[in-house]
Amino acid sequence: MPEFLANLWSWSLDAFHSLPPLLQYVTVVTWKILFVTIGVILVVAYSTYFERKVIGSMQARVGPNRVGPLGLGQPFADVIKLLIKEVIVPSKSNRFLFVIAPLLTLTPALATWAVIPLNKWYVIADINAGLLYVLALTSVGVYGVILAGWATNSKYAFLGAMRSAAQIVAYEIAMGFALVGILMAAGSLNLGEIVAAQSGGIHKWVLFPLLPLFLVYWISGVAETNRAPFDVAEGESEIVAGFHVEYSGVAFSLFFLAEYANMVLISSLTAIFFLGGWASPFEGLAFLAPIGEMPAIGWLVTGGFPWLFIKMAFFMYTFFWLRATFPRYRYDQIMRLGWKVFIPVTIIWIGLEGALAWFRVGPWAGMAG
Repeated sequence: MPEFLANLWSWSLDAFHSLPPLLQYVTVVTWKILFVTIGVILVVAYSTYFERKVIGSMQARVGPNRVGPLGLGQPFADVIKLLIKEVIVPSKSNRFLFVIAPLLTLTPALATWAVIPLNKWYVIADINAGLLYVLALTSVGVYGVILAGWATNSKYAFLGAMRSAAQIVAYEIAMGFALVGILMAAGSLNLGEIVAAQSGGIHKWVLFPLLPLFLVYWISGVAETNRAPFDVAEGESEIVAGFHVEYSGVAFSLFFLAEYANMVLISSLTAIFFLGGWASPFEGLAFLAPIGEMPAIGWLVTGGFPWLFIKMAFFMYTFFWLRATFPRYRYDQIMRLGWKVFIPVTIIWIGLEGALAWFRVGPWAGMAG
């Protein structure tokens, strides 16, 4: 490290330790928040790039390739384009709600990251009721969608908002029931303890004993984010562009950012709840123990943030794959799947899990606490 950087680092540490304990805590939390927020925004930006690349590859197209090397500057070009566009507020709309709706959609998607552990020691707020916090905030995002559709004073936007509200309510219940199974398996509402309960290797992940709940949670997460094939709230071929049909510029970009932020969030939560989060699938294998002691690649065995990122990236790829593969479902099909299939499946499986845990049978033997 150059001498001036070493001096700057030493000066920063001295200044930090000279602060009162409360200010030290606030400083640490502020830097944690900045790191997570900037990281999520960058992942969201390049998710748009990789989505276009993945779908282009599946459809024998090139995808973005003009802005920067390999088209890697495309997300920044999109941001600049949206920032310089005019924001038009319809004359008959409710101006205050029209402006505040995009923020109500984006804020919960970012605030939820406060309780998500990135590894064993990095979490902004390590609260015991983390699972309840996640459920509460992921349910709030629908208010932004409903207010956007209503405040616009457009029948197309209002129709999209009503579709989205009914869809989110149906699949939110199924997601909640699926997480009850996680609670029964891990015995804790703390997300870090849920990950710790799955440590010890791939055979410890609850993906396998709770496979039906995993499928329900993941598919419900796709529906919650209004992504294809559940994108009836933005049915371009039916209702122009759904609830955000009158939005432009920065206001539209906030809805766009919220959608991809929710995709990243659902992908990360699925990895944490069912695939052990940052835990390595090779943990506990004695012949790989020497690799775990190597500084550069030790995370392959001991676990860490790279594993969480890899699992999240896989589920993000699945989002893109589904969009390129399936046509949009009819609205009645979406409602039937949520109310008549997913909710009964989760209730039955939770009952079965409880019975097997009570009698300590099979993989549920250690789940009764």
